[in-house]
Amino acid sequence: MAQPTAEEVSRGILGRPLMISQVAIVSRDLERTMENYTNLLGWGPWNVYRHEPPRLHHTEVNGEQVDYTMLGAETHVGDLGFEILQPLEGPSIYKQWLDEHGEGLHHVAVMLHDFEESNELRRRFADSGMPVLMSGRIGENIEFFYLDTEPSLKIILESGSGHAIDLKPDYVYP
Repeated sequence: MAQPTAEEVSRGILGRPLMISQVAIVSRDLERTMENYTNLLGWGPWNVYRHEPPRLHHTEVNGEQVDYTMLGAETHVGDLGFEILQPLEGPSIYKQWLDEHGEGLHHVAVMLHDFEESNELRRRFADSGMPVLMSGRIGENIEFFYLDTEPSLKIILESGSGHAIDLKPDYVYP
């Protein structure tokens, strides 16, 4: 049997490279964190969202249906999305991360914008022993899920279809 070529090896779990669409941090104080990133790095403006029912629905943590809410702020830095998340109510991997690691880098997103491909990615990672840690839906067009990829990739990987940046924000900062 022939050895796979470098190109074949680098295709990834879906047969092609997955492009980074967003990097995200978790924070205990969204306003202060946005202010710091704006003042120190010049990033913004920020689209700010309060993710709670009915906008946020079908929420699960470790396969169990639970209710959680969060604040999220997104901006673009060049072509890359950057997100700050502050957990509010209910259990979440954001709260867990803050308790175990403190504020800072939380996940990298490879959003797919297609439900079928998103479901296939979720299935293939699960088949490889990397199940969904947390998931939910925002509105009718956006699904998101976080995969248990930290042991192998040293990061939590987010995927799904769509971005909150496509929604109308609750407000814009500054």
